Amino acid sequence: MATLHAQIIKKGGKNQYAVLPYEEFLKVQEQLEQFEDLRTLREAKEAEKDAPTIGIDELKKKMGKRPGRSSR
Repeated sequence: MATLHAQIIKKGGKNQYAVLPYEEFLKVQEQLEQFEDLRTLREAKEAEKDAPTIGIDELKKKMGKRPGRSSR
């Protein structure tokens, strides 16, 4: 994790806000987006873990048998 250089603003003697340099904010925002993407991918993989699958060779065979399709 990156080191943050936050300025803490207090209100009523308690920490209320953290102000970051803009470049650090952008880095944190990017990391949060990547984390969200990873979480979504893991959820999708878990939801589909028992779904039937076929190998690439079988897919190629099935694609070659489709009527009305020309091979390139």
